[in-house]
Amino acid sequence: MSTKVIAFFNNKGGVGKTSLVYHIAWMLADQGLRVLAVDLDAQGNLSAAFLDEDRLEELWPENQAGETIYGALRPLIRGVGDVAEPHLEIIDPRLVLMPGDMNLWDFENSLSDAWPKCLAGDQRAFWVTSAFWRVMQKGAVKHRADVIVVDLGPNLGAINRAALIASDFVVIPLVPDLFLLQGFENLGSTLRQWRSEWMERIPKNPDPDLDLPSGRMEPIGYIIMRHSLLRDRGPKAYVKWTAKIPSVYREFVLGSLEANPPVATDDEYCLAVLKHYRSLMPLAGEARKPMFFLKPADGALGAHTYAVQEAYKDFRKLAREIARRSAIQFPQEQPIPG
Repeated sequence: MSTKVIAFFNNKGGVGKTSLVYHIAWMLADQGLRVLAVDLDAQGNLSAAFLDEDRLEELWPENQAGETIYGALRPLIRGVGDVAEPHLEIIDPRLVLMPGDMNLWDFENSLSDAWPKCLAGDQRAFWVTSAFWRVMQKGAVKHRADVIVVDLGPNLGAINRAALIASDFVVIPLVPDLFLLQGFENLGSTLRQWRSEWMERIPKNPDPDLDLPSGRMEPIGYIIMRHSLLRDRGPKAYVKWTAKIPSVYREFVLGSLEANPPVATDDEYCLAVLKHYRSLMPLAGEARKPMFFLKPADGALGAHTYAVQEAYKDFRKLAREIARRSAIQFPQEQPIPG
C-alpha cells in the first residue's frame, strides 16, 4: 500500500508556497505523523529552508550527483539502472527531507520525451514517467512515513507533470490579485488534462510488475496567503479579488459552475486564510525554525509571544484539516501549548 502524497502547487510564483510547505510539514510532525517532505522545485528553496548553507554545500557538490533526489534518479537518467535508494535528511525524529537539486532540470527532457512514448507502450518511458513517485515511495518506506508533502516550482513543465501525477491530493496556495483568473484557468485545465492523459497511458504499461501512481491528483482546497499581498494594491483590491475566488476555483479547478457561491471565508474549499505574520518571519529565519516554535530566547518577546501562539493555532487547524480531507489519521490528539 502506497503512502499518500500531498502536492502544494500554483503555477504562479510569489505566493509563499515554500514557506507554507515548510510550516505544514513541521506541524504535521508535531501532531504525531511521520512526515517525508520532498523538494521537487529545481531551485531548492524548501531544502534551503530546512538546511543551512554548509549542509547544502555538502549535498550539492560541484559537477557531481549529491545526496539529493537527483542523485537517486541518476542511474535511470544515465541508463545504467532504475532509481536508487534515496537519501533522507533527518530534520526531526518524525520529519525527514528528500533534498532537492538544481540538476533536476536535466531530467526535464527525459520526462518530455517519455510522455508520448508511454502511449506506444515503451517500458523505459513508464520507468521515467513514474520515477518521482517510485523514489518518494521508497523514501516513505525507509522513514515509515504516514504522509508525503511535496513542494513544486511555479510552472507547467514536464517535471511538475510527473510530480503531480505522482500526487494523490493537491493544495493550491494563492494570493488574491489581478493574475488570479488567468492562473486558475491555466492550472485547472492543465490538471484535468494531465489526469486524463495519464489514465489513457496506464493500461499501456507493458510491465505488470512496475508499480505506477494512480494519477488521482484531487484538488482538496485552496489557501489564501495574505502575507504576500503587495502594499501598493491596498485593501480594496484584496477584497475585490478575494470575492472572486470561490466562483473562479469552482469553474476552472473543479470544472463546475455554481450560481451563488459562498464568500471565501465560508467556502468549503477554503482551507484557511493565513495572516501575514510579518513580525515573526525574520525571527523564524534567523532561528531556522518554524514561526510557531519560536521562544523568548529567539527574540519572541512581548507581543511576539501572542503572535507565536496564534500562529501555532492557525497552522495546527490547517494541518489537521488537510489531513482530514486526505483521510490521514493522527495517532493521538495533541494539546495546544499554553
